[in-house]
Amino acid sequence: MSKIRLNLSKLTIPQKLAKAQQIITALTGNAGFPTPSPTLSNITSAMNELKTAADEVQAVTQTRKEKTSIQSQKKDNLDQLLTQSAAYVESVAGDNEQLILSAGMDVRAASVATTDPPGQPEGLTPSAGDHDGEIDLSWDTVSGARSYVIEKSLDPGTPTSWSHGGVSTRSSFTADGLTSGTRYWFRVAAVNNNGQSG
Repeated sequence: MSKIRLNLSKLTIPQKLAKAQQIITALTGNAGFPTPSPTLSNITSAMNELKTAADEVQAVTQTRKEKTSIQSQKKDNLDQLLTQSAAYVESVAGDNEQLILSAGMDVRAASVATTDPPGQPEGLTPSAGDHDGEIDLSWDTVSGARSYVIEKSLDPGTPTSWSHGGVSTRSSFTADGLTSGTRYWFRVAAVNNNGQSG
């Protein structure tokens, strides 16, 4: 008996919907399969429900990206205004720490040379990328880090399954070339002149 290969786990949702439509079309009025089971109407309903759900996810994803962009603009605007305010306070207060503190601002500690590697990045957060096979990663900035090393692993992650994913000079990175529908693990290390964090 010939075995059918659907390969559903490797299909993206659009590919899966196209495959379902192809099967429905091929079985409709097919004398070789007079009583399809499950019924073609059941498959059609399931296909339409998946398409509706996928469209809703896409709409939410787009809205989230738009809202995130607006939030980023608002944050940058506030950062700029606060930076200008700090410059004003510095120009008036000079070296008077008490006067600076009275403006609700902190005084920067004197810089001390360190021979330690940077701290370990925290708050690693993934989100859907702009394209299939992409994941956007972000994490908390590590003080003193000059760059970040990103590693990835297929599920389940083991001590030997990790491979190089990329390098970033910012606390964000887009991992691409991934297989849609596959579970991945990611980890990030900070790097400075003294070495690399965990």
